[in-house]
Amino acid sequence: MNRLHTLLASALLLALAAPLAAAPPSDGPAKKLYCWNEGGRKVCGDALPAHAVDSARTEISARSGLPTGQVERALTAEERVLAEQAARAARSAAMAEEARKRRDHAMAESYATEQELRDSFQERIILLDETVKASQLGIDGRRQTLLSLLRRAGEAELGTKPVGKTLADNIRHQHEELMHQQDMLKQQLAERSVADDDLAAALERYHAMKARRPNQG
Repeated sequence: MNRLHTLLASALLLALAAPLAAAPPSDGPAKKLYCWNEGGRKVCGDALPAHAVDSARTEISARSGLPTGQVERALTAEERVLAEQAARAARSAAMAEEARKRRDHAMAESYATEQELRDSFQERIILLDETVKASQLGIDGRRQTLLSLLRRAGEAELGTKPVGKTLADNIRHQHEELMHQQDMLKQQLAERSVADDDLAAALERYHAMKARRPNQG
């Protein structure tokens, strides 16, 4: 009986070992071939040279001959900067859109009627109008002052007298201030124009938000 058990155990070990013996030995990681463009022609090899590391290439299985992957070329320093700028712009746009959605939600919650929304914008519009009027008055006054100084300088030259340094400096200063105030007025007028557009856009969004909430007024 003991001999029979020994024979059976030996046969079982041989049966388990047979599949392992039949399995082909592992040859490590699958080998790859690489194909890339070099000087306008396609080059392939089983190793990637250092000068081609940043090139676009196709990776091919050495066993099957089928493509296994595609690697794009490395970006240049300028392209990386542009890509980073584009990514930042996309993030900023997404954040701005999210902020707009929050503002729209808050607007629909804050104003029970359209008139309340109009009144809120009207306060801003009135302030802008007053700022524009003040700037226009300041420009008119600065222009009159500059004209007076220029007349004095012209009279001095007609009288064959030199224009004094103090007068010349004052003329230059008044002219620079006039240019500065005119630039500010242009910006204020642009903001005033945008305020009307902002009100129209806010009313459109307000109506859209209220339409999605028919039970809330």
